Amino acid sequence: MNYACPNCRTKNIGKIGSHQYYCWECYIEFGVQGDVIKMYEVEEDGSLTSLDDLFTLEKRHVSQHVY
Repeated sequence: MNYACPNCRTKNIGKIGSHQYYCWECYIEFGVQGDVIKMYEVEEDGSLTSLDDLFTLEKRHVSQHVY
């Protein structure tokens, strides 16, 4: 499946693992868990901070980001 970034909507996405992706435009990492996209900001030390609280569950639904 091809995804658009759930944050900036670009299609400039790289796959970094099984069901894990990275946006080269806004530099977030996101993963697909079932029908929901989980989003993370990559910190300077490489750790991940969840961005899920910034987006409604409806906006994180996979169907909103598939092309």
